[in-house]
Amino acid sequence: MSNNAVFSQRERNIIILLIVIVLGGILLYALKGIFGAILGTLVMYTLFRNLNRFLIEKWRWPKPLSAVVIIILSIFIIVLPFAGIGTMLVNKAIALQKNPAWINQLVDAVNTFVGDKFGKPDFLKEQLEASASYLGGLLTSILGGAANLFLEVTVMYFILYFLFVNYKGFENSLIHYMPFDDESAVVFGEELKNITYSNIIGQTFIAIVQGAFLSVGFLIFGAKDPLFWGVICAILSFIPLLGPPLIFVPASLILLSQGHTWEGIGLLIWGFGLVINIDNVLRLIIAKRIGDIHPVITVVGVIIGIPLFGIMGLVYGPLLLTYFLIAVRIYKANKRLSLKKQTLQDGQSL
Repeated sequence: MSNNAVFSQRERNIIILLIVIVLGGILLYALKGIFGAILGTLVMYTLFRNLNRFLIEKWRWPKPLSAVVIIILSIFIIVLPFAGIGTMLVNKAIALQKNPAWINQLVDAVNTFVGDKFGKPDFLKEQLEASASYLGGLLTSILGGAANLFLEVTVMYFILYFLFVNYKGFENSLIHYMPFDDESAVVFGEELKNITYSNIIGQTFIAIVQGAFLSVGFLIFGAKDPLFWGVICAILSFIPLLGPPLIFVPASLILLSQGHTWEGIGLLIWGFGLVINIDNVLRLIIAKRIGDIHPVITVVGVIIGIPLFGIMGLVYGPLLLTYFLIAVRIYKANKRLSLKKQTLQDGQSL
């Protein structure tokens, strides 16, 4: 008896699909440690794709040379600044560990101020205890991601080199294996590009501007460490609306608790009146030009991304969630189109 008599074509297709799903699941499990590197590769490819094509197709550069130059350029633009920020944070953490007395003094000062004004002498202590568990887990996730960051960056650039060298084959393969028709695949790719530009370039620009203005506010109103807290604000600015107040509100309370009433009030007005609205204004401009990620999606994406990717979850989380929503939207559009075509065919057959 031949194999064709045992299984129909439909049954063979189902068996092959099951094999693909099982093997795909095994591969995904095996690659779980470098999900961040893979996602980072796709992000970097999207950001530098046009430059790579320009160097190869317009300037006639050899493909390996173009790939190496872009990788070196990206290291100077992206990796080294992040390394500098990481070094600053580590040095500050070491300084705080060596001299924790001033933290206790600030906590006591804020508790005294809030106790006098609002009748809650243990206000800051209660807030710290309430958030200690969550922040502890968050810090552990971030530090764990930082420990693996070097490996992920190495893997990312290794894959990225071969994608740049064989960019036509890579893009043709994506279109071929995507479960969309050619038109939907182009739309999907264009939306991915716009969202990636918006979140990486647009949000990074917003973060830098907000951090710079917060540093200026710290200088004007006499708060300590303006450069350091400006950098922290820039990092937290990836969480829209919620990030910057985590810096300037405690700083204002500290100024008020130390008797600097006008400085504390001024910093609050500066923060809520200027720093927060920088996000609102620039986000509208970016949305009109290249697209935008809704703030709710950004916040949910950050909550999802940090446990998965560490500190890079501030970027990868919202992107991953947005990519998923784009895929769902295109799937629904294709389904409606298929139903419309089927209805027209049924009408013609009648």
